[in-house]
Amino acid sequence: MDMDAVADLEFPLDLEMLQLPEVSYFALKSNPYVVEALFSQWLSLPGTGRLVNSLITDAKSGASLNVGGNSTGIDGVSNHSLPSMFPGGSTPPLSPRSASSSPRMVKQRFGPSSLGSPLKLVCEPAREAIPQFYFTTGRPAPNATTEDFLYKVNQIFLSRSDGVQIKEFKSVTKEICKLPSYLSTTLFRKIDANCSGKVSREQFINYWVTSNMLTMDLATQVFTILKEPERNYLVQDDFKPALQELLATHPGLEFLQSTPEFQERYAETVIYRIFYYINRSSNGRITLRELKRGNLIAAMQHVDKEEDINKVLKYFSYEHFYVIYCKFWELDNDHDFFIEKENVIKYGNHALTYRIVDRIFSQVPRKFTCNVEGRMGYEDFVFFILAEEDKSSEPSLEYWFKCIDLDGNGVLTRKEMHYFFEEQLHRMECMAQEPVLFEDILCQIFDMIGPENEECITLRDIKNCKLAGHVFNILFNLNKFVAFESRDPFLIRQEHEDPTLTEWDRFAHREYIRLSMEEEAEDASNASDAWDESLEAPF
Repeated sequence: MDMDAVADLEFPLDLEMLQLPEVSYFALKSNPYVVEALFSQWLSLPGTGRLVNSLITDAKSGASLNVGGNSTGIDGVSNHSLPSMFPGGSTPPLSPRSASSSPRMVKQRFGPSSLGSPLKLVCEPAREAIPQFYFTTGRPAPNATTEDFLYKVNQIFLSRSDGVQIKEFKSVTKEICKLPSYLSTTLFRKIDANCSGKVSREQFINYWVTSNMLTMDLATQVFTILKEPERNYLVQDDFKPALQELLATHPGLEFLQSTPEFQERYAETVIYRIFYYINRSSNGRITLRELKRGNLIAAMQHVDKEEDINKVLKYFSYEHFYVIYCKFWELDNDHDFFIEKENVIKYGNHALTYRIVDRIFSQVPRKFTCNVEGRMGYEDFVFFILAEEDKSSEPSLEYWFKCIDLDGNGVLTRKEMHYFFEEQLHRMECMAQEPVLFEDILCQIFDMIGPENEECITLRDIKNCKLAGHVFNILFNLNKFVAFESRDPFLIRQEHEDPTLTEWDRFAHREYIRLSMEEEAEDASNASDAWDESLEAPF
């Protein structure tokens, strides 16, 4: 091989692979011309040409190669030792390698060799097996959990080899799935997609284990069972099958079975209350996140264990439904299930101002579901009465904040508050009460709320204030404003005795007692009239 031709070739020089102990690596890297000079000098040595030609010949013939740098002879072809440029027999640098005739390339083609090269062998790092961390339907259940589940399933399905019917499925729902019993019908129909009337052991296991329901938390399980498969949210109709079963099976609601109309109204009221508190986005769609943030799951478990439905104050209390329905019925004079602006003015013994009622019917705080212009339906009334009677809840604060915020810029200004209090002041004068100057009221409001900006009040300021509800009463509910200023210490002590009760709970309890007494008095009066009529002479 012509050494001049070899010298003319351009070889990529890897400074780390050269390993020159006599010369610093950093010196070579900063002075590349030194490397070129050393390479040219190495090529000019007499033994270099013989070595290169011999290695090429051996590579072509398939003979084993030996380029050991520690050999002593330089003339033997078979020895193939590298000629040294350094005194004392120190280890010389290896020649840069080309892509075609490199000893490393030969090594890759012919397998491991006994090269004594001082080249650093670059080994691929060992690949660590990364366990699967994403699962489409969630992480599978541990084996112990699955085995315990299958054991319980076998116990129930052992004597029912042909499957479980819908009447028998309640034990599966409650004992195995740990779900409220009134979800059994909904769950049964989810599994029995073919409407065969029975659920086999294999069908149940396939739905509960394969769908990974076994590892889901309770809220996710309830959400998955109630919603339609193609949706990722809950609508009002999704709750109806569960409430129908609750009405049919709960001992505290048996007396309603003879009045289907009241059953329907009860279910509607429960659903409206759920969406009022849980659906914070107010779009009619409850997401899984909203369901987990609320207290509905705890209430569903409570109502399944408690026989007295009125002790379940959250959502399911019959007394609360009765109060809401009767309040609506009192305002609905023609009983067409719609109320108008004049009817709402009468609410609470004319407690509200005309201006705030106008804002409600302008649908600023919430768009009416009723399609009749200028009228409020039952669902809209449920939202109104919950907001009016419990101004300590966040949905209520948001409801009334939107009413007072006339320009919708997210802050309440002095001008906006004065607009609503102006009518309050006029009503106080008409009732021969001592009027209160707006400047004094404004100072009281700002002292109670303590806003970050002294010029306006934000929704965040309202939510951070425990007396924010009273601020709204000052602006548009004269009866509650006066009652707060002259509140009875006995009532205050009662509130402190049971702080778990909300303003709505206390109001509903008082109203239910009042309505019950009125109903008893009316029944007694009717009975007395009937008795008097029976005593009259037939002629």
